[in-house]
Amino acid sequence: MDYTPQELMVAAAAREIHDGEIVFAGMRLPLIAFALAKNLHAPKTIGLFECGLVRDTPSPELLYTMGDPPNITDALWATRMINVMGLLQQGCVDLGFIGGAELDRFGNLNTSYVTADDRPQTALSGAKDQPSSVSGPLLIKLPGSGGAADIASLSKRLVVIMAHEKRRLVERVSYVTSSGYGDGKSWRTQVGLPRGGPSAVITTLSILGFDPTTGEAMLRSYHPGQSVEAVRAQTGWDLRVAPDVRETPAPTKQELAIIRRYDPQGFWTR
Repeated sequence: MDYTPQELMVAAAAREIHDGEIVFAGMRLPLIAFALAKNLHAPKTIGLFECGLVRDTPSPELLYTMGDPPNITDALWATRMINVMGLLQQGCVDLGFIGGAELDRFGNLNTSYVTADDRPQTALSGAKDQPSSVSGPLLIKLPGSGGAADIASLSKRLVVIMAHEKRRLVERVSYVTSSGYGDGKSWRTQVGLPRGGPSAVITTLSILGFDPTTGEAMLRSYHPGQSVEAVRAQTGWDLRVAPDVRETPAPTKQELAIIRRYDPQGFWTR
């Protein structure tokens, strides 16, 4: 392959953005996905950033955090975080991007707590363990929600981007930080979340969709070099497979050119 898994994930994320949508762009890969979509098929898309920024053009430079100076320059609105988050409550946000340490079969996400035996290593760099005198399972504190719970609860549509490992994609998350479909499709309405829910999970191996009737995740596509069997083997539950499952389209030359223009050193995409 002449592209990295991260570049494929950026291309797949950008394809989830529709023209004219208001998109809550998260950190890392979604920052580039927003720029890619704006340059190709979604010129009228508006980007929201949790730090209080609203843009109708992508940043002219690679962003390491959403509050970097290039993201402030020429922003439509540089305001307080509460004003941007308030757009979620008003039902203005069409699509939100978030990540997670754990995800379960109904799209619930955990970025709060895991036990030591289950901890995803890359999510725990710098975490402080409990004293050895504490009995029972070792509880590891993860970064927490930030705005992810709001985005998952109030966006009209949610896309998750994360690594695909069996210890991350589990039957049931250890802690629900950001709600998916709870224990089934009707759960969101029952708890007062009448709109939204995850529409896609873009991983390092595949793209998952969700059954519109049950809210359960199913394999929508597997990335080039992978297979249905390989993806299911790295999933912690009996993953259903969509009837029209296919290979994920590889990034086009045009997509790769734009991604590499924004991230020439591969800071996020290598």
